[in-house]
Amino acid sequence: MASSRAYLNFILEQLSGVDGITWKPMMGEYILYMNGRIIGGIYDDRFLVKPTQSARAMMPDADLELPYEGAKEMLLVDNVDSRDFLSQLLTAMYHELPAPKPKKK
Repeated sequence: MASSRAYLNFILEQLSGVDGITWKPMMGEYILYMNGRIIGGIYDDRFLVKPTQSARAMMPDADLELPYEGAKEMLLVDNVDSRDFLSQLLTAMYHELPAPKPKKK
């Protein structure tokens, strides 16, 4: 099942206070970036983030879920209604995420 554009728009609105959030469509789903670093995405109308130490600490009871078959597990963000929580989560995760790979020329 592909994610809806309405759910993407809802999550983007919730993240509107966080600088540098961008997204790209990918096979019916959406990859989310913060200043060029992949933070997670929207998969089957679920907001999943990379399982960094900070994310695990802030969401100790979060379920690990597969975004799609064959992918690495990611953390399900249940508290999508709290803009403050989402801002704190992404800010805490940011420095644990790998820098974007240089683009090939």
